[in-house]
Amino acid sequence: MADVIYTVVERAIVERLRTGLGKMVRACESYGGELDDDLATVVTLLPAVWVTFGGIEKTVPVSTARREFRSTGIWVVMIGEKTNVRSNVAGRRGGPLLSEVGTYPLLYAVRRLLSSQDLGVAIDFLRPGRVRTLFNSRVAQTPVTAFAAEFRADFIENALPMDAWPAPTGADDLDALFTRYGAHTDAPDPDVAGIDVTADLVGKP
Repeated sequence: MADVIYTVVERAIVERLRTGLGKMVRACESYGGELDDDLATVVTLLPAVWVTFGGIEKTVPVSTARREFRSTGIWVVMIGEKTNVRSNVAGRRGGPLLSEVGTYPLLYAVRRLLSSQDLGVAIDFLRPGRVRTLFNSRVAQTPVTAFAAEFRADFIENALPMDAWPAPTGADDLDALFTRYGAHTDAPDPDVAGIDVTADLVGKP
């Protein structure tokens, strides 16, 4: 079954960051609750970035037929880094060692790699948005910082006709979800086999 646009964009962001960040991070994945774990466990993963879908900010119609809508989605990149134990300032800015990327340079790299990119998927482009601090903590004398960087992008969603039900055309159709779970569906429209041009000529000289 095909993936919905939220998943497609999330996966594309992960792949671009994984390639673009190289050895700056130890992990680049879709978010799976890592920052909800005990901070002592989180420290062993850093530096790392995680990506998640943050919701839909707004949806507006783009046609008078009420069948097509432009939605603005939010995707969030969470950036975690151990700051330099010698100096919190140096840790945020980066240090002399290759392993001391720094929180601010890592944030810069993420926004640099993603801003204005369409990732080859059905969105207009990613627009950088708000950046907020998730936490500044100290674990076993190791300062840990995490940021959340938001990106927005518009995509088109199509609505069903009035009183219609999903009519999946195959396993790769997004609406195959309804068939899989035994939900009510309509039969897909039949393929056009041909056009009978003689019907309009009956009775005509």
